[in-house]
Amino acid sequence: MKFNSSTKGQIIFILLIILLNQSCKKSTQIKTKDQISQIPGMVWIPGGIYHMGASDGDRMALPHEKPKHTVKVDGFYMDETEVTNAQFSKFIEATNYITTAERPVDWDLIKQQLPPGTPKPHDSLLLPGSLLFKKTKESVPNLYDFSQWWRWAIGANWKEPEGKGSSIVGKENHPVVHVSHEDAMAYCNWAGRRLPTEAEWEFAARGGKRDKIYFWGDLTDKLSSYVNSWEGEFPVDNTQADGFEKSAPVKTYPPNGYGLYEISGNVWEWTSDWYNLNYYNNCLTNGVIDNPKGSTMAFNPNNPYIDERVIRGGSFLCNASYCASYRVSSRMATDPNTSLEHLGFRTVLDLKTK
Repeated sequence: MKFNSSTKGQIIFILLIILLNQSCKKSTQIKTKDQISQIPGMVWIPGGIYHMGASDGDRMALPHEKPKHTVKVDGFYMDETEVTNAQFSKFIEATNYITTAERPVDWDLIKQQLPPGTPKPHDSLLLPGSLLFKKTKESVPNLYDFSQWWRWAIGANWKEPEGKGSSIVGKENHPVVHVSHEDAMAYCNWAGRRLPTEAEWEFAARGGKRDKIYFWGDLTDKLSSYVNSWEGEFPVDNTQADGFEKSAPVKTYPPNGYGLYEISGNVWEWTSDWYNLNYYNNCLTNGVIDNPKGSTMAFNPNNPYIDERVIRGGSFLCNASYCASYRVSSRMATDPNTSLEHLGFRTVLDLKTK
């Protein structure tokens, strides 16, 4: 029997719908307490097939969130919250690990990530530290110049998150921050976990909702009830309509459909994927992609000297005026050696390694 191109297209479309429906049924069947063991502090993400990337109608979506492409992920466990200061403290106590922000600065390593000929800063500046957010005193006309609200703070690290002399006392249930990708990986190795792939992260963040802009739907009329973000004029005035100016304790806001707390807002989260500007376009040629691990190499023409990793979820600094990165498809590229005041992580665990 011969088919014309139109008929073939209809058949392929019908097969894809059947495949998606079967995936939904399997996901529903597998997510039962009788079939899946419960792990304290983690939730089971059933896996399935979904359209990864910017949802239709998302006017804030950036080009690197497109095009949508079809992805399949297997089920996995995921931390219900971002890793907290209390949890990270146990890791430090058990291993005596020293984070990136606490180590002596290696200029020879840094200059490899800078344009040739970049002059060496004074030694007084080449001391351990991390990046802190600072408000501006007046409106900022150019929201693409991040240097206007970030400053290098000597002495800032995970246990002194506001700079030298500050403390995490009273913030044990806040997400740990000022952790590099290497730091997050070290914690994962100690805990017997791993970082999520970008595809796993977005599938989990959607919470079972398909093609929605936010994990709760498409409207922002109750944003402050769902997300810790910046409300007001960024970066001048934060109205704190959500109750916090900076990070909030975990489990402050409602979970998504899978039981994940602060999957949007609060702090950005590391994934395992390299950031490659062409990756989403390349995915279109591969049909349904089975458990993608992301690009095999980093590529960002806007930052050619650094191999960056993907971070997800947005933070307490995200504002509708320039990013609204509490959207589930939002993504950002960051130097894996970087640590910041609004960047943390959560871990995942495969069923077979439980």
